[in-house]
Parts: sequence; C-alpha cells; structure tokens
Amino acid sequence: MTHPDTPPIASPTTTPSRPIVLGVTGASGLIYAVRAVKYLLEANEAIELVASRSAAMVWNAENQITMPTDPVKQAEFWRSQAGVPITGRLRCHPASDVGANIASGSFRTRGMIVMPCSMSTVGKLANGLSSDLLERAADVQLKEGRSLVVVPRETPFSLIHLRNLTALAEAGARIVPAIPAWYHQPQTIEDLVDFVVARVFDQLDLDCIPLKRWKEDRPEEE
Repeated sequence: MTHPDTPPIASPTTTPSRPIVLGVTGASGLIYAVRAVKYLLEANEAIELVASRSAAMVWNAENQITMPTDPVKQAEFWRSQAGVPITGRLRCHPASDVGANIASGSFRTRGMIVMPCSMSTVGKLANGLSSDLLERAADVQLKEGRSLVVVPRETPFSLIHLRNLTALAEAGARIVPAIPAWYHQPQTIEDLVDFVVARVFDQLDLDCIPLKRWKEDRPEEE
C-alpha cells in the first residue's frame, strides 16, 4: 500500500525537487515549526519531518494537545496545525527510526532546518553525537557539506551554549536565533514568528513568505 504522503515516482522526463528536512526538538516555541510547515507546503515543497520525543512532551505542555506517534497520523496532525490539508508533500519519521532515508548521505536533500532547537540538541550536534534520527540527519548534512540551519530557542546563553553554537558554526551550520524584528511593523504574534521563519528560509534560498524587508520598498538614497 502506498503511503499517502510518499512522493510519486518520477518519470524519466521529470525531476522532483529535493526535499527539505525539518527537525523539531523539545525547545519551547513549536509555533516556529508550524509556520515553517505552513509556508513550505503552501509553496508545494517536499518536507521530511522528524520530531524528537521531547517535542511531543512540549506540545502537550504548551498547547494541551497530544502529538500522534504514528507517522501517517502525525503528518495529518502537522497539516491540521498548519492549516494546509492538501498541497505540498509531507512525510513524518519516528525519531527512533535511524534507518530512515534522511539518515543516509546518499539521500539527497536541499538542506535541513532544526527549529526550534534545544540546547541539548545543540550540544550533541556540536560534538558529533547521534542518538536518534533527528541528530543523525543533522550530522549527515554537515558531513555532506549541505546546509544545516539551527534555530536555538533559549535565553540566556551560558558559556557552554555559546561554545557549542560556535563549534556548529565552525563546522558549517548557520545559526539563526529566534529573535524577531519590529521594523516591518508586526501586528500579531504570527507576524513576529514569520519574520524569524523567513530569515531561516533565506539561509536555504527559499522565498515563500510575504515579508516587508528592510528598505526594499524605499527609493535608493543618493
């Protein structure tokens, strides 16, 4: 039986776009992941999503909602939360499935986003530790020289946090803290969240979020 979110087999004349891996950890701020899923699916992108066990616990704590563990039901869950029932391609993986496609460098992707990213995950990635599929998938991006974007959601940063983030940056990861701006005149919490998600997408050269950027609508100064 074909998985409902399994990408169709390409014909010899068709080259499907490579998927984007989205890792969701147990850091607070799961709305960032929801908005990322929304905009990627609306842009008809393909997503390979893996959420850690801690992410499910935080979902329950922040929203009093239980995240399904079954991959098919979890994909339906994410689509429901994002409000995008049909478009795009979304496949969810159990964090324990270290034999999944995204665990191998031979499975080509456009890069990976870990958002939000806990300091525990940052520490493991900075030291090359892969205890589950999320961490292994991120390690694969680094070893293959692909884009890895880490969105830490913690404050304040301890010296250990800063050193681990520095190690990741030195290894090639892009560090995009969940810090919104106000020059685009946000009116809602979603506006603040979307600014961060858009800046994250910029690191993968994705432009699928309507965002008023700094001075982009102003005439050039003489």
